[in-house]
Amino acid sequence: MPTSENDSPPVYREIAEDVRAAIASGRLSDGDRVPGENDLMKQYGVARATARQALSVLINEGIVVAIRGSGVYVRTFRPLRRHGPRRLSRELWGAGRAIWQADSPDRSFRTDGVEVTEIPAPAYVARALGLADEAPVVRRHRRYCLEDRPMQLATSYLPAAFAAGTAIAEPETGPGGIYARLAEQGRAPAHFTEEIRVRMPTPEEADSLRLSAGTPVLDVLRTALTAEHTAVEFNEMTLDGSAYVLQYDFDA
Repeated sequence: MPTSENDSPPVYREIAEDVRAAIASGRLSDGDRVPGENDLMKQYGVARATARQALSVLINEGIVVAIRGSGVYVRTFRPLRRHGPRRLSRELWGAGRAIWQADSPDRSFRTDGVEVTEIPAPAYVARALGLADEAPVVRRHRRYCLEDRPMQLATSYLPAAFAAGTAIAEPETGPGGIYARLAEQGRAPAHFTEEIRVRMPTPEEADSLRLSAGTPVLDVLRTALTAEHTAVEFNEMTLDGSAYVLQYDFDA
């Protein structure tokens, strides 16, 4: 971390820490307006550039958000704990419950922007599903929101050979979602693999997820396989990196 000549943190970081502490203590709550550039200049006796830099630190951390023409406001949000094994258990979707009910049983969520089409499989999708190049697949795209905050974009691909013409190809797939529908066909998922990487969002993703400047996203690529290790779904998920805690439990 850069330091000043007396080895103390730069002034803008000290200001940011003071505002951060006010949020953590509850003196500033969700939706409250934080001191603006003019307020910080007067309070700390600093130049506008220093005040602006302090606010930029907080905006990039995702704990405040700038609203053009209005000011900068606290954006506190309890991160969603995404428990990998529990949310994919057959006990959940087999009972007709949504995967998200494992993540947020006491918080409201919704799905919007659902798009379902049949397309030729992109090469990487065909490889993941063990299909011939450009074999037809059903593509399901949707956005998940928690407490009206966009959290995740997800695009699933399933072989059209068993998805086309079924509820899987409909916007509403019914209780338990696509995994319950696969189980009804004798293709219940029994194994899952996930790969995770971190990157910066595209402009389109930042807009759809309403991300603050500097917020990364998590790419989660999941393949669902039957007990015979036949791939039945490939799912690309893009998660708001500031809104999730990922939890995985496993034995040594």
